[in-house]
Amino acid sequence: MSQLVQSIFVYVTYIRTTPERLWSALTKPDFTREYWFGMRIETEWKRGAQWKMLFPDGRVADAGEILECDPPRRLVLKWRNEFRPELKVEGDAQCVIELEPEPDAVKLTITHSIGRADSKFIAAVSSGWPKVLSNLKSLLETGSIVLTTPSHDHDTAQARG
Repeated sequence: MSQLVQSIFVYVTYIRTTPERLWSALTKPDFTREYWFGMRIETEWKRGAQWKMLFPDGRVADAGEILECDPPRRLVLKWRNEFRPELKVEGDAQCVIELEPEPDAVKLTITHSIGRADSKFIAAVSSGWPKVLSNLKSLLETGSIVLTTPSHDHDTAQARG
């Protein structure tokens, strides 16, 4: 019997907002740019559509396909890095974004995985997601972000281009 080998990153946070407002924050390019260090996502937000995340200068950072889109509950993306050769060579990862209503907040769970052990890509997103989601949470709850520039090598390369 073969054993599935994969690398996985899971991040859970609770945000004082509504599922609809959080979904909008995750999917609207102008809102995304505010908390994701100037990055924007282009897509139709429907199953089978291609998506891409763009640097402020227009270069493609990441890209993939929407595998599932169930607003405002669940989004599943095929995700591939496009700007770092050592990450791109690992191929497609999967990112599952789940929103669950709570009495006074929304539970947001991000699960990013790839079918290989010791993935450099998963290591990179493991340092990036907490910064992005901290900014998202702060922006929705207070109207301002926590971090104005990324500080990790991967994120700095992203911000600099």
